[in-house]
Amino acid sequence: MGIQETNTPSGQRRNHPVPGKLLVPGRHARSYLLRGVTVVELHGIIDLSSIPEIQAHTDAATIRSGVRVVVDLRPVEFLDCSTLGLLCRTQRRALERDGRLAVVCVRPWHLRILKAAGLLTLFEPVATLEDALEDGQ
Repeated sequence: MGIQETNTPSGQRRNHPVPGKLLVPGRHARSYLLRGVTVVELHGIIDLSSIPEIQAHTDAATIRSGVRVVVDLRPVEFLDCSTLGLLCRTQRRALERDGRLAVVCVRPWHLRILKAAGLLTLFEPVATLEDALEDGQ
């Protein structure tokens, strides 16, 4: 699952995501590489119960320095505020590593939620995966 046990310099064992390794697709998320960009595609109903699975994907995607990540919300039927927290966490992790996050979102209801939370200007969602891949190149 993108987790590898390694020895630390002190001899203690520690788990951490393997850089560049994609996770096995799950019920709510799948990750894949497209033109050097990691795309994390979310599916179905995204709420507090699905966040741990999705966070494993976004954390694995943002482990490397200079990473470019796209979170694709188009297949999402429902999202709640826990999704917003996950997007903020993913954005923070990408920026801390001199990377970049793009969000693909077309559903009016999802865009209204982003706007109501004051996140529409932060994420500046685009309508297509192609737009997200071109943005920032």
